[in-house]
Amino acid sequence: MISLFLLGLLAVIALIGAFLLINFLGIWVRAFISGAWVSLFNLVAMRLRGIPPSLIVNTRITAVRSGIELSTAQLESHYLARGNVEQVVRALIAADRAGISLDFNRACAIDLATIGTGKSVFEAVRTSVNPKVIDCPNPATGQDTIAGVAKDGIAVKARARVTVRTNLERFVGGATEETIIARVGEGIVTTIGSALNYKEVLEYPDRISKTVLQKGLDSGTAFEILSIDIAEVAIGDNIGAKLQAEQAEADKRVAQAKAEVRRAAAVALEQEMRAKLVEAEAEVPLAIAEAFRKGNLGVMDYYRLRNIQSDTAMRSSIAGESSGPAQGSGASS
Repeated sequence: MISLFLLGLLAVIALIGAFLLINFLGIWVRAFISGAWVSLFNLVAMRLRGIPPSLIVNTRITAVRSGIELSTAQLESHYLARGNVEQVVRALIAADRAGISLDFNRACAIDLATIGTGKSVFEAVRTSVNPKVIDCPNPATGQDTIAGVAKDGIAVKARARVTVRTNLERFVGGATEETIIARVGEGIVTTIGSALNYKEVLEYPDRISKTVLQKGLDSGTAFEILSIDIAEVAIGDNIGAKLQAEQAEADKRVAQAKAEVRRAAAVALEQEMRAKLVEAEAEVPLAIAEAFRKGNLGVMDYYRLRNIQSDTAMRSSIAGESSGPAQGSGASS
């Protein structure tokens, strides 16, 4: 009975040994030969924790063979944090070859900061070694140039190329390329706006880059600006003339509106005076009748009055004046 138990135990041990040999022997031997020894127990523990042993071991072998000492625990921790251990090791090797100070923890922080951005810590280190060029404005926005207006009202369009390299010390939490482009664009507009005329900008385009560089636009960003080169300068529209024309048109409309108000007031006053004239003329026959009753006006006086009215109407007709119908056709004297 005891012998059967021992045989069963040996069989289980043999199965476990065979499983370990089949799954981990190759990895263990590769790590041992490469000088990055890892125990079989550690390899089994990685599998139980859901970590691919081959990835960790191969990455550690690459680091050790490049002269960078990393433990499997460091690589496992970064993997469990959803980091890219391969990119981290590549970045450490590139930084070491370029003489850039970069430790494992900072590399991991940069790697985690680039998750979801389409970039990697290796790219950040590579940009730190080999500077990159950024177009300002970004062609992806559909703009080819940045326009500013000089003091003489002429628009000047410019396009710049900014050479930057990654600042690894400020990469985590630093502003991105979009901030660099926005700040350089603002500096270009400000420099053009401070020029006396467009000829000054065309004659000395390097003033734009010098002025922009003096502003320290890379402060708080993940990059260090090395140079700003003006790639293109062109003349735009006469903004000052357009604004003056639009202001003149607006003033004209205001003046027309005020004149229309005055005309309407004059027409209303004229109509009011005409009404008063008609009212006064309506009182004339009443006054004449009253004068007849009181004996203050004779028949001959009345006829002379009518003759005067007829003569006045005739003279107005000859002169071409528009007048209302004659009040009566009295006998001429």
